[in-house]
Amino acid sequence: MKLKLILLAIPAFIMLILSISFFSARTTLDRSINQLVIGSIGDASYLNPILAQDSASSDINSFVFNGLLKYDKDLNIVGDLAGSWQVVEGDKPVIAFNLRKGVKWHDGVEFTAEDVKFTYDAIMDEKTNTVRRSDYELVEEVRVLDKYKLEVRYSEPFSPGLESWTIGIIPEHLLSGCDINTAEFNRYPVGTGPFRFKEWISDEKIVVEANEDYFEGHPFLDRIIYRIIPETSLSEIELLTGGIDYSNVYPHQYDRMRQNPYLRVYTHLSLGYSYIGYNLENSLFSDRRVRQALTFALDRKKILDYCLNGRGKLATGPFPNQMWYHNPQILPYPYSPEKAKNLLAEAGWIDSDGDGILDKGGKPFKFTLITNSGNDIRRDIAVLAQRQWREIGIVAVPRLYEWSTFINTYVNPRNFDACILGWSLGVDPDQYSIWHSSQIKDGFNFISYRNEEIDRLLVSGRREYRKGKRRAIYHRIHKIMAREQPYTFLFVGEALPVLSKKFFVVEYGERGKKDFHPVKIAKGGLMYDLIKWYVPRRAVVSDR
Repeated sequence: MKLKLILLAIPAFIMLILSISFFSARTTLDRSINQLVIGSIGDASYLNPILAQDSASSDINSFVFNGLLKYDKDLNIVGDLAGSWQVVEGDKPVIAFNLRKGVKWHDGVEFTAEDVKFTYDAIMDEKTNTVRRSDYELVEEVRVLDKYKLEVRYSEPFSPGLESWTIGIIPEHLLSGCDINTAEFNRYPVGTGPFRFKEWISDEKIVVEANEDYFEGHPFLDRIIYRIIPETSLSEIELLTGGIDYSNVYPHQYDRMRQNPYLRVYTHLSLGYSYIGYNLENSLFSDRRVRQALTFALDRKKILDYCLNGRGKLATGPFPNQMWYHNPQILPYPYSPEKAKNLLAEAGWIDSDGDGILDKGGKPFKFTLITNSGNDIRRDIAVLAQRQWREIGIVAVPRLYEWSTFINTYVNPRNFDACILGWSLGVDPDQYSIWHSSQIKDGFNFISYRNEEIDRLLVSGRREYRKGKRRAIYHRIHKIMAREQPYTFLFVGEALPVLSKKFFVVEYGERGKKDFHPVKIAKGGLMYDLIKWYVPRRAVVSDR
């Protein structure tokens, strides 16, 4: 186990005085560089949208690349590289895209429809190590009509089709003929986005600079520095002393951040959830009754209160509580150690030798529970789960690993017993790549979950366009998952992004005059209008 945070040994009022003193001196100076410094607990892996699997890579890719489409602040799909599009529904639907003209890659080469087709072909190439392939399996053909027009033809109805084209497009002229998995491009990316790649120093920082030729206009920020700070205590100190401008914080830090007059704390329910996933290839977890027992044995309300200070809701399945496809009829498993013991006994797990540990066929119920270091919430979940399971005779041994080791050595190769992780989900309810049995080998189904009815329903959900019909399908999936418990679904937490108050959004008023407004959060998150962020000279950053 890691030691308690060093910050806890520092009186909060001293930290507040230090931060106020620092900011008071710092913000009286003119700033010739408008920059945003972001803190992250983990480094990126691939600066290539079709290879990326982690949040750090996705963050940087969102600055550097564009999709054909994107979500706006209200989570409506709008055009990005595509200026317009038309959908022809039917047994074999077609999406016709009209691309923006004059868009340039960061090296000056013009973006065309050939780049879109190349991106699709690269995803579908079996040699490409991507988990995105399932989103394009029903594409029958991507047909280039001219430089600025193309058609995507599907073999059957595919309701998440538009969302799938929010993926970042990659350049044919730089990657054609390369092994895309090992290409130098993955570390030195070239996109069409509002920021150009500048520098990547592993485990230290990634720097991007404003793209002066961006098709939506020059960003007001000159650059973004993405700093890797793996320790929560260090990240908090950096926020409080101005070393970073933006970071997501933990609930136990929330009140301290709110007390700082130079920081603004935002809250919204996450589009995702935290869970304990069980490797179903491990005989310990193959019996559904055992998985149910593991959930019954956890006081998840206590875990939510302790780990998130109650800032969230208990999860009942794979769909976030606030979404239209969440099934409100499914209630959280109650905390019931007795129910857990009874289920385990039914499954053949008893304490035959009186040592306090359940066993079956001479094998003790003991396993390793892994998660990534640097995430205090997951660390604390592991400790609480270990303690509560031990009370019913199950031994879980927590292990923490650095993020890249955790993912590449244990999770992706399916080399684990149980793991603590979380999903950050898209807006569409489709979770084919997470749960369909075809995705065990190369998709996100790393727990090796197999269920014929779930497979059938996931396919049906993708074929259905009518919202009411889709809702019924995903409600059924939710009900089955609640019974099956391939995960112990823990909670949907509140996201707590913190941003320095020196940042404003620039809007042009009458006669082209600049108006400055505080950065606001919307359904689409905080950074939906990032290209409009600005630090006014001699800005008064406190509004108290």
